[in-house]
Amino acid sequence: MSRGGCNIGAARMERVCVFEWRYGSEEMRRLFLVEHIVKRYVDVEVAVMQGLEEAGLVPRGCAEVLRKCAEGVKPEEVYEREAVTGHDIASLAYILGERCGECGRFVHLGVTSYDVVDTAWALILRDALTILKRRLWRVIEMLIEYAEKYRDTVMAGRTHGQHAIPITLGFKFANYVYELSRGLERLCEAEKRVVRSKISGAVGTMAAWSGKGLVVEAVASRVLGLEPHAISTQVAPRDGFAELVTDLAILASQLDRFALEIRELSRTEIGEVYEAGKRIGSSTMPQKKNPVTAERISGLAKVVRAFTITALENIPLMHERDLTNSSSERVLIPHVLLAADQMLLDMEKLLRVLHVDEKAMERNLQLTKGTIMAEAVMVKLVEKGVPRHEAHKLLSELSAMVSNGEDFYTILVKNEIVKKFLTPDELVKLLNPGSYLGNYKELIDRAVNYAKSVKALCVT
Repeated sequence: MSRGGCNIGAARMERVCVFEWRYGSEEMRRLFLVEHIVKRYVDVEVAVMQGLEEAGLVPRGCAEVLRKCAEGVKPEEVYEREAVTGHDIASLAYILGERCGECGRFVHLGVTSYDVVDTAWALILRDALTILKRRLWRVIEMLIEYAEKYRDTVMAGRTHGQHAIPITLGFKFANYVYELSRGLERLCEAEKRVVRSKISGAVGTMAAWSGKGLVVEAVASRVLGLEPHAISTQVAPRDGFAELVTDLAILASQLDRFALEIRELSRTEIGEVYEAGKRIGSSTMPQKKNPVTAERISGLAKVVRAFTITALENIPLMHERDLTNSSSERVLIPHVLLAADQMLLDMEKLLRVLHVDEKAMERNLQLTKGTIMAEAVMVKLVEKGVPRHEAHKLLSELSAMVSNGEDFYTILVKNEIVKKFLTPDELVKLLNPGSYLGNYKELIDRAVNYAKSVKALCVT
């Protein structure tokens, strides 16, 4: 029977399937169906047989025989046999050995189960990272479009939840362009270390292959399109898995940061940016426009971050290996990738429905009655000869007076020290938020160019 994308047969089949699908794309989900996982196991066994052929350890043609006889193997057969043997890879090897005639006696020769499992993981991770990198770049592209569209849209910059100095919305988006480009860069770097074959036998010495292990490894790796680990124990080093999961957790946190920004800016009291659309916001309050897509991104980020502990705990294994990583990785790897995939899907959705209220931004810029420009006035006073510490103290005192009802311009223009150095016309210009944006245009361009350079090296 089928349930949520997993084919469920024997009890073992249910355990190896990811729980009922809710998150992740169909293309990502397919990578973790038992049919696909068993197919990858078979791909590795066939590639190793080709290596054994090239090394002269098995008769020529056995790899092709194995490929053909493996076509009829169904996943449920493997896991039904595992219910008896207690070992999934051994079960597959037994089935292939029984069905492949004379060549069947060479199936899995000198191979340890984690040659198959870890190399299959590498193939699956390669496909998964291709999906994630492509999707992440699409998100970055959309952010670049927003950075360009709102390049000159002035808004309040905020630190500690308070108005700081003006920025532009395009500048805000460009910061996320840069950060997510770094996230993409990390995934590409991690891929080099985790997407590698592990074909080296029982404890990694290739002892069963009569001194021709490097030939077996090289041929099998070439067939699968992988580079081999330089050395390993019975398993591939788990630091690569931990690096990838940690990098995905960093990416999840970066997406969470953007989602949190949207959630904050969509508050009724701010209302500058919010999720648009016809979705029901509340089951009881008709007026609500809840940022549910952004909130789902933040919620899944918690899950991805939590998985880093599991990944790090899997690095220390006893001697040349123990089995403590196996059970946890069956949960860890699919779910962290599905969660990351869903977060990127949600980012695309969020960016498609994002509504920007420029009038709200203009209105909010006036909330402090001009004090958002206090630094600009201070800097100008220093240019005119006032010591910076004295100018800072003066502007702090004058800013505090705004709460008495008068706006900042009125207070400044009446102050004797300010009048000594600045004319009313100069104050009008200084209090214009659009006049104090620094090198924002060049900085936006620099962030966009950085992103494009990462894409050129990383995404095909």
